[in-house]
Order: sequence, then structure tokens, then C-alpha cells
Amino acid sequence: MNDRYRFPGLRGGPGRRPRAALVSLVAAGAVLLLFGLGGCTQEPSGAYVPVVAPVPVSAAEFAKLTQATTFTSIPAAARDRYPLEVTDGVVMHPLTAQVIYLGPGEKPVGVLPATELGGPTWVPVVASTPGWIQVLLPSRPDRSTGWIYDNGTASTDLEVRVSPYLIQIEVGARKLSVYESGVSLGTWTVAVGAAGTPTPTGRTFLLALLAPPHPTYSPLILPLGTHSDALSSFGGGPGTVGLHGWPDPAVFGQAVSNGCVRVPATALRILSKIPLGTLVLITS
Repeated sequence: MNDRYRFPGLRGGPGRRPRAALVSLVAAGAVLLLFGLGGCTQEPSGAYVPVVAPVPVSAAEFAKLTQATTFTSIPAAARDRYPLEVTDGVVMHPLTAQVIYLGPGEKPVGVLPATELGGPTWVPVVASTPGWIQVLLPSRPDRSTGWIYDNGTASTDLEVRVSPYLIQIEVGARKLSVYESGVSLGTWTVAVGAAGTPTPTGRTFLLALLAPPHPTYSPLILPLGTHSDALSSFGGGPGTVGLHGWPDPAVFGQAVSNGCVRVPATALRILSKIPLGTLVLITS
């Protein structure tokens, strides 16, 4: 998926790790979505904030921490404080499994693995403070977040990039829109969750891109980092909500799914080219 990223203001090919980009790009305004930056907190200009050291975690303690995946639950994780705000597009990939903390200097609550559903883990950054970044998690409860220590050294633990894309879903209007750097790439009428199995709202992200070997209803499925509020499991899985196609166009504009968003073929093709970790904002 790395070749699908675009990096305004960044230099270097895939694999180069722009560690300073998290603060410098945002501060310089190199990537600004036209919808605002309310989801990412920044320290006041010129204010010195000391870096808080992480709580040490031994190898034995690390092994006991829950992996943050779409199949797991981390009840102790902090909830997203701004679930309806757009971020600045910064996304992060842990090159090695990273400890998730409740907050800077606070207790560890889980581990973010380097891979999810057979592909690389990419998650959106929703806040930062010196030495730390806060990311959305793919695990239950929905809107879970975690803080990851990032001291800005030349280590190879994290890869930070910028996605210029934003996906917006309006459940009530049954519309899906895709934007690149604030420019609309299209709006489509879609099918959303039925009354008993509604599509969950809040901000989430593209978790994976799956191509079923024997597709039935869709050639591609894009799981999101969110789950059904009504179903604890579905079809043998954990009730993960996703974006996918549907063979019968009569469903578009209807509230008929089990929580997933069914999209037309044109929209699915565009969505399949968007990098993992990209923010998906679902509103009522």
C-alpha cells in the first residue's frame, strides 16, 4: 500500500521515515484539509513541554498485554475525545509492535502489532505532545485510542506519513464522499445499516484491503477500525464494519445492511486506491 501515499512536503521514497514530519508538517501547514484541523492538538508556539518518559515494560509484561486488533477488546483504553472532528491526515505504521499507554507516562494497556488482517498496520494520529502520539485503535470498544512513545530519535520503530484523503459517510443521507486535499473525488448514494443493525458513527479509518479468493457479493472488502454496536460477532468474525460493493444496485439509498456500507463499483475502485490508515468520518 505504500505506493498509494502522497507526501506533500516530504522527500524520499518508501521506507524513508520522516520522523520530524509529525510536528513540522502540521506546524508549517503543508497538508491542510479544507475541513479544519480540530482533531489534532498542538502545543502553544514557543512553549517548552518536557518529554514524559514511558512506564517501563518488561518482556514478560509485554507478552501479557492484549494485542490491539479488530478481534480483541481493550476496555482500559482511553476513548476518543473528538469523535466527529477531522485530523490533519497524519498516519502511523509501527514497524515493530508498540506498547499502547493510557496516556503519556501512564500505565500500559495493550500492544499495537505491526500487521493487521495480513497487511501492515496503519492508524491515524489524532493528537500529539512532545515524545508521544495518540492514535485510533482497531479494537473494541469503538473509539478506543492509545498513546505511543516516540522520542524522535533515528530508531526504526515507527513510520509516519501523511494521507491527503478523507472519506465521509452520512448515514441519514446515505451518502459517501471522498476528498483528496479537500477536493471532491465524488459522492455516491450507498446502502447503510438497517434500524436494528445501524452503521456506527464517529471517526474511524481504513484498516485493511481484502480480496476474497471466491468473492460472492463484492470483489473487494475494506474493513474499518470500528464494529457493529448491535452484533458482537457476524459470519464467524468479530462484527467488524466495512466498505464493500453489492451486486444489486437497488439497495443503494436504503438502510438494509448489518452495519456495513455497500457502495457502487465506481466508488469501490476509488476507495481501493486510498492508503490504509486514512480517516473515515461517519456522521448521522
